[in-house]
Amino acid sequence: MRFAVASSVAEAVEVCLLSTDGGELRVPLPEHTFGVWHGLLTGVGPGQRYGYRVHGAWDPPRGLRCNPAKLLIDPYTLRIEGSVTDLRAALGYQGDPAGPRSLIDSRGSVPVSVVTARGGPDTGTRPDVPWEQTVLYELHVRGFTRTHPEVPPKHRGTYLGLAHPAVTSYLTDLGITTVELLPVSAFCPEPLLLRAGLTNYWGYSPLALLAVHPGYAAVPGEEVAEFRTMVAALHAAGLEVIVDVVANHTCEGDVTGPTLAYRGLDAPAYYLRQDLTGCGNTLNSGSPMVVALVTDALRYWAGELGVDGFRLDLASVLGRPRGGPFDPAAPLLTAIASDPLLRTRKLIAEPWDATRDGYQVGGFGVHFSEWNGSYRDVVRDFWRGVPGVSQLASRLAGSSDLYAASGRRPWASINLVTAHDGFTLRDLVSYNRKHNEANGECGADGTDDNRSWNCGVEGHTEDPAVRQLRARQARNLLATLVLSTGTPMLLAGDERWRTQGGNNNPYRLDDETSWLAWFADPDSEMMTAFTRRLIALRTTTPALRQPEFFEGRTTPGGTPDLVWLHPDGRPMELGDWQDGDLRTLSMWIDGTDVRSHPPPPVTDSWLLVLHAGAHPIMVTLPDREYGERYEPVLDTGSPDGVPTHPRSRRPGTRMTVPARSLLLFRAVRG
Repeated sequence: MRFAVASSVAEAVEVCLLSTDGGELRVPLPEHTFGVWHGLLTGVGPGQRYGYRVHGAWDPPRGLRCNPAKLLIDPYTLRIEGSVTDLRAALGYQGDPAGPRSLIDSRGSVPVSVVTARGGPDTGTRPDVPWEQTVLYELHVRGFTRTHPEVPPKHRGTYLGLAHPAVTSYLTDLGITTVELLPVSAFCPEPLLLRAGLTNYWGYSPLALLAVHPGYAAVPGEEVAEFRTMVAALHAAGLEVIVDVVANHTCEGDVTGPTLAYRGLDAPAYYLRQDLTGCGNTLNSGSPMVVALVTDALRYWAGELGVDGFRLDLASVLGRPRGGPFDPAAPLLTAIASDPLLRTRKLIAEPWDATRDGYQVGGFGVHFSEWNGSYRDVVRDFWRGVPGVSQLASRLAGSSDLYAASGRRPWASINLVTAHDGFTLRDLVSYNRKHNEANGECGADGTDDNRSWNCGVEGHTEDPAVRQLRARQARNLLATLVLSTGTPMLLAGDERWRTQGGNNNPYRLDDETSWLAWFADPDSEMMTAFTRRLIALRTTTPALRQPEFFEGRTTPGGTPDLVWLHPDGRPMELGDWQDGDLRTLSMWIDGTDVRSHPPPPVTDSWLLVLHAGAHPIMVTLPDREYGERYEPVLDTGSPDGVPTHPRSRRPGTRMTVPARSLLLFRAVRG
């Protein structure tokens, strides 16, 4: 077998073959070509545990931290075994990070690499869902099935648990097309958690980008086979698999953290001196070594493990080589977008980092869709009562102000109101402030910018009026999300009325706070049914998920493709958009010129009415040119969404819209 590891600062590198009795055989790698140390060893096969020891300069002021006492994992390993069991032994320094190097051998105290054969169970046929039909569902592999009653206990919280028919059928019945998994490459708790004896539940603390995380395997050592089995099961159900990739920092943390791989191999090549991530270190996206590692890892997950796409965590970092200004044509982003395999997969950027300069919503290239933080903030603000509707209109129509100029389509906007990082939907309407005491950071962690409203009572209450209002507000948020132009993303469990008790950052809590509760109660079942109804409506109505931006063009029906309407039934005028007190907006969508691929038959047009005011309002339905009659289809005032007043209405009818309501009408012509 050929062993190879990149390091331009090493003076010598040894591969260390580890035996089951704790012994170690060190073999120097004899060749150094193009910055890569390599050598061929015979008699080594799958299952062999190994690591590297790097000899070279220890000069912390220059960023050089070679220390042969530290056993390092292979950045390209396909499997990891073990964890950090002794942080002191894992540290590369003695006492002071800028002082002398540690002489403590870390073997037996740190993770190691394992030789792994390629291949495994077939991953099935990729569903290849068109972007315009995509409905994303962000979930955590462990938390999603940890308490699922139909999944066998030994498979709960594992890849095989997610592959269970009860789980895949739940997702398809809900209407989901694509699951987006929180990190599933091998990760390790960062230094802060290691010192506290805690874990990183979310997984945003990567150790090895190509290795499947072993903690979600039902059988130790079978994580690759089980992951491939999971992908096959999801594919067989028609579901795509997108994985969250953290290519912006590692679990080694800042210079006070352990030496597990990159710091000991070649810190100047892997890391920036400044931190753009808020996690203690930042990978240098301008380094050829980092570009090669990240793209090779993505190709492995796409080609070998069968995944359908990637969500790139803190992706702005990937566009800031050497820590400079953001550049959508930066080396790493260009390498991903131009790769023959990767450009055929769904690519989603989280378009910000931990700095002000890193907020780049709308700034990525044509191959990338983006989490739209502007959509999240505007929709939350509208439904909690912030007046004004001009920004809301842009978000409802696909955010053309952010994406059209770069040649992208509406589906480039990943619309979301909740995600793993922040409040759940239920907590968004139940808390005015975060309650993160259980995280052990004295409430200093997690954002304070929640844009939430507790509906009058902070946290749990038995008051029926408050509970009804919260459910109504949740339905308003969900309906806005699913019916907006763009790609909707739901947070797993929101449809089951999941709460985290007001905690908006439970990244370290592997317990009931973070797990999805599968018990049935009237509230969760009703919200699930409402969500299912919403997604089905979107799925069967091409006019509500258009793949091209509205242009104001005249359609075969003789009207513009989109008309914004004032509560009095007339088209909005400039002064209306500047009305800072307006809390009501109607959106009329033409159904006669929907440019889907392939083109659908001529469909009905639609009228969406959103009213966030605290009191009812009189709304006039638009003139006959927009519809001969208006048939109620959805009403968020009803727990299941079924309109409470199902009769059709004539053009020009004045009707009362209850406080805090969203109504959808089919505008029938002829």
